[in-house]
Amino acid sequence: MERKNVWETYDAKEQKKLEAFCGEYREFLDHGKTERECIDTIVNTIEKAGYRELATLGKSGEGLKKGDKVYSVWMNKSIVMFQIGEKPMEEGMNILGAHIDSPRLDIKQNPLYEEGGFAYFDTHYYGGVKKYQWVTIPLAIHGVVVKKDGTTVEINIGENEEDPVFFISDLLIHLAQEQLEKKAAKVIEGEALDIIIGNKPLVLDKKSRSKKEDVQGKEDASGKAGKEAVKAGVLNILKESYGLEEEDFISAELEVVPAGKAREAGFDRSMILAYGQDDRVCAYTSMKAMLDVGETDRTICCILVDKEEIGSVGATGMQSRFFENAVAEVMNLCGDYSELKLRRCLSRCCMLSSDVSSAFDPSYASSFDKKNVAFLGKGMVFNKFTGARGKSSSNDANAEYLAHIRQIFDKKKIHFQTAELGKVDLGGGGTIAYILALYGMNVIDSGVAVLNMHAPWEAASKADIYETYRGYKAFVQGACL
Repeated sequence: MERKNVWETYDAKEQKKLEAFCGEYREFLDHGKTERECIDTIVNTIEKAGYRELATLGKSGEGLKKGDKVYSVWMNKSIVMFQIGEKPMEEGMNILGAHIDSPRLDIKQNPLYEEGGFAYFDTHYYGGVKKYQWVTIPLAIHGVVVKKDGTTVEINIGENEEDPVFFISDLLIHLAQEQLEKKAAKVIEGEALDIIIGNKPLVLDKKSRSKKEDVQGKEDASGKAGKEAVKAGVLNILKESYGLEEEDFISAELEVVPAGKAREAGFDRSMILAYGQDDRVCAYTSMKAMLDVGETDRTICCILVDKEEIGSVGATGMQSRFFENAVAEVMNLCGDYSELKLRRCLSRCCMLSSDVSSAFDPSYASSFDKKNVAFLGKGMVFNKFTGARGKSSSNDANAEYLAHIRQIFDKKKIHFQTAELGKVDLGGGGTIAYILALYGMNVIDSGVAVLNMHAPWEAASKADIYETYRGYKAFVQGACL
């Protein structure tokens, strides 16, 4: 089945809406390069739209009624949003679920060291990455450091033009004969992904030397800090700029990400090139659909979670029970909670597990089944199943649910396509779909096709992004199987 290119269907008015939407999306990407930054940006946005914090309502004893909008943040890394519908929650909800974590480099708990005149941060890569893609590009550091007294210091270095950036070195081509004979997985080892953060030794002024101030390393006769003087210089900057000591890294969450803003791509500006579009493109479109949908018969919900890239584990991943607990709290504030009603609610939900799909890349055509792959510019993508090889670790949506989705989208004239990740035996991947399906609800994977998935810079079509927003909006308005 040949799908029409979505660009051919838009008139000037619709293209203007598309461009405005994608401009706001780029700003979201720029402000949310980590999970915590995403949560801050999302909360600021939804509170302006009338969403109130669930915990605050619970303490005040105020109940919930049709049209009310509430949210709950968990550990500053995951969020769930609800808009109360007319029907009892026992009859189920319409759910959009995406993740806001992305592949990156995490700074270790004892990271700072000096070697060969350079100061480094030791890192541990997070999620599935091609390690060689992260060398020699400008990098930024984002995150928080929580000091022993409980004070939180926010870090964001490398995004403003006046900021320094950081980088990982690579062997010059002139000496790389042996390196280039290695397999791609071994060209750059994980332990070699340490970022260079300084090269200038600390020099003590006369005042500091006379006071014998405590600095890392020993002073030599010239007034320079001797051993590990470059490391000492970095520590001195961290102390002066942020009030940090070396021990404070023990309680830090610092992420290394590509430096730079999301950009329009192509002479025709038809695409967006940016870090973290897997899966913040689906997170943003899901959030916006929730904000723009208006009143609904069923309660609608949006789940944006952490840790999907490493198996949805931990307290902020989808395998945690924070979502289930939040639903119980909402039902209680609606005056309609019981354990049985909670189980009925969760089993009767309709959900789109919103995650990106691989886009057909003509440069690597042999990796795809061209009949069953997503194309940039041909609309929102549905994956009936994900998983690997024999559909292992997959949620496989049933035919009845797919027919229901088709009905909704055709009615609203939403452009969509169906796809698989790639050729059957080449590999695979998963989403949060199978976890929500454990409740017995109907779930299918959907989202935006992406080129360069999991690379430092990923590409997506503006048309697909806008059409996915339209699709999510139609789904939360109309799903009721």
